[in-house]
Amino acid sequence: MSLDKTDPGWDLPEPFLHTVTVADADIDTFGHANNSTYLRWADETAWAHWEADGHTRRDCLDADRGMALIRTEADYLGHCRAGDRLVCAVWIPRADGKLRAERWYQFRNAETGETVFRARTKLVCFQLSTGRPARMAPAFASHYGPPAADLAAAADALETG
Repeated sequence: MSLDKTDPGWDLPEPFLHTVTVADADIDTFGHANNSTYLRWADETAWAHWEADGHTRRDCLDADRGMALIRTEADYLGHCRAGDRLVCAVWIPRADGKLRAERWYQFRNAETGETVFRARTKLVCFQLSTGRPARMAPAFASHYGPPAADLAAAADALETG
């Protein structure tokens, strides 16, 4: 099965996609990927999305800015075993381009298309040197700027069911 960004099984339109392969080190005592591993993959996917937009981690240091997670809601919907390939989707369907944003994730098994994980994170921009909330620097405002109208509408539709 080929999961590209046009596949109708994605929760929202036009996802950014990042593929991971479940490694032996990701497996817990019960023989499947440990729950904390999904959060690591979410973090990897978020950084890959940032870098695909032409930004670097150095940009964060130079701007003295970062995005802090203030809330995460995660749903673990399936089991992943060593060797499984997951296609990890991320969107930023809500953002003000100033201080706050949300990332939504959906991970699907690349072979079956089954959704195995969904999460939503709420973020706030902060100044690295002080740890206090701070207005987004230009690179952050462009990446976390207000979403396209169709993406925001699709997110609203999902929430109102």
